[in-house]
Amino acid sequence: MGDWQTISKNKIYENAWIEVSHHEVINPSGNNGIYGVVRFHNKAIGILAIDDHLNIVLVGQDRYPLNAYSWEIPEGGCPIGEDNLSAAKRELKEETGLEAIHWMPLCKFHLSNSVTDEEGQLFLARNLKAGKASPEETENLSLKKVTLEEALNQIENGEITDVITIIGIYKLALMKAKGEL
Repeated sequence: MGDWQTISKNKIYENAWIEVSHHEVINPSGNNGIYGVVRFHNKAIGILAIDDHLNIVLVGQDRYPLNAYSWEIPEGGCPIGEDNLSAAKRELKEETGLEAIHWMPLCKFHLSNSVTDEEGQLFLARNLKAGKASPEETENLSLKKVTLEEALNQIENGEITDVITIIGIYKLALMKAKGEL
């Protein structure tokens, strides 16, 4: 068994957000193979915004690729080269109108790493101040607050399926259990 070797790469498609390429490879066992890779032009940013009672701010919106409505924590893209925290602050304000006094990085993550190099970071935002949201033209957003227990139940019942949201909610539950909040 060895490392993957790339024989050739062919860009199939590109837009402002992604690039899709076809790779001819030699796989770790030494056999010829193919691989499709999606490269993202932005990093994924998630914001777990909570109030003083550990209520979680969720954003609801239609997700075109899923053809479904989704409840999620505020999320967005961070252009390569932009500071992750700056992007998190911008996304929280845009989607919810909220600003946070205290910010804490929670974790970094990779999404669908079998086909993409997409990476992201999750932040905890506390001491929230209300303001005016300014969503993008593609976003028709609803907002609600749920308790940690409600959020955990919604994950278990399949009502929350967004992986960044699930990571954030489980991370919050773990921090609460450890007495870190």
